[in-house]
Amino acid sequence: MKIQFCGGAQTVTGSQHLIFVNGKKILMECGLFQGRRSETYEKNRNFMYDPKSLDAVLLSHAHIDHSGNIPNLVKAGYDGPIYATAATVDLCQFLFRDTAHLQEKDIEWVNKINRRKHHPPAEPLYSLAEAENSLSSFVGIQYNKPYKIFQGLTVTYYDAGHILGSAGLLLEINDNGRKWRLGFSGDIGRNDMPIIQDPNYLWDLDILIMESTYGNRSHGSIEDASEELAKVARQVASAGGKLIIPAFAVGKTQLLVYMLHKLFDQNRIPDMPIFVDSPLACNATDVFRMHPECFDSETQRIFLHENNDPFGFGRLKYIREVEDSKKLNDLKYPHIIISGSGMAEGGRILHHLRNNIENHKNIVLFVGYAAAETLARKLMDGEKMIRIFGEEHQVKCQIKTMDFFSAHADKDGLIDYVKGTSPEKLKYIFLVHGEPDQSLPLKEALKSRDYRSVEYPAPNDIYTI
Repeated sequence: MKIQFCGGAQTVTGSQHLIFVNGKKILMECGLFQGRRSETYEKNRNFMYDPKSLDAVLLSHAHIDHSGNIPNLVKAGYDGPIYATAATVDLCQFLFRDTAHLQEKDIEWVNKINRRKHHPPAEPLYSLAEAENSLSSFVGIQYNKPYKIFQGLTVTYYDAGHILGSAGLLLEINDNGRKWRLGFSGDIGRNDMPIIQDPNYLWDLDILIMESTYGNRSHGSIEDASEELAKVARQVASAGGKLIIPAFAVGKTQLLVYMLHKLFDQNRIPDMPIFVDSPLACNATDVFRMHPECFDSETQRIFLHENNDPFGFGRLKYIREVEDSKKLNDLKYPHIIISGSGMAEGGRILHHLRNNIENHKNIVLFVGYAAAETLARKLMDGEKMIRIFGEEHQVKCQIKTMDFFSAHADKDGLIDYVKGTSPEKLKYIFLVHGEPDQSLPLKEALKSRDYRSVEYPAPNDIYTI
């Protein structure tokens, strides 16, 4: 058995891990790499393996850094099954179409510049039709039920508690008479977070491939997050400005809406309108409503027993149409805009930043992790001049960052995840989906707890088990 780390190695984006076992090639994840434009297209177009040679794809959840390059994989010749939970399949229906649409719009802008410079036209990674074609390859499976993929290979999906439908994967492998329990964590959620259930940890493993996004950081409590969000809302209302929140359409937007709903009910934030300006977030929220089986007990009580909608209330308006989005620029009274994407690399958030970033009354609030070289990371790092749609803008508004809202486990959560297997049993740990300042301290923390073989693979590294 061999494991090749083709993406999401020493970075938090573009996850792809390839397993060679019993003559089969199984790809876990096929995410989009996000970063500099030239690097992004180069990495996403060119796979480290022949897509036609794959026998199966296992997908942990719908976020595009884990799923978004699947249409390109199918376009390049992969014609096998893609296994995912039912909620993940439903979310990907909208995510892939939205990603294709954003690419096409982005390429339109790039080609305007190319024509002026007499450069050849660029093409999107995949078209809307190609995105839709890839959706027919999905196979929906249930949590907690073993699924035999091939002779000698069974996979079971367990709720990872990260976003709706997210999963950790247990692969039970018979490799020429040698039995292995290989765990892939996917993205690990946090305990006691609103809406979805707590993560179900994998245990008694021989091999663990684990994310390490926050391997050297501790999160505050969700109540601290609520109070900080309320303070920022009160601050922007007092200044007469706008609170603009870049947020992923799946998971983070629904969490923010849920928390703002509670803050209004508790009279902890001013009477101000909230706009969710993202067609994808609107569609994703509809998928949330379709899958109450993924909710925790509090959300089930609100949704099923009290017949209330946790994702809708009087001060909230979902924006689908472009013209309605443009009208938000003309509003002169305090309000909150939640818009995608979370890393500010595409979507309507770019228009809101362009129109509002030079007003000192406004606040831009980041509530999630941003990969290196993304616009979100540049703003979070304090850059005072940024480029949006090819134009320079001076950052005059306030930039705030809160990691309270992270849907990823922190250092303690990751260590607890590993502790489900003894050091004697767990022979290999591979840390992925993390940058060096987070992953390397986690590696040392695990080794200090007697986990001997803890690796931090580089892109394209291959390990023989």
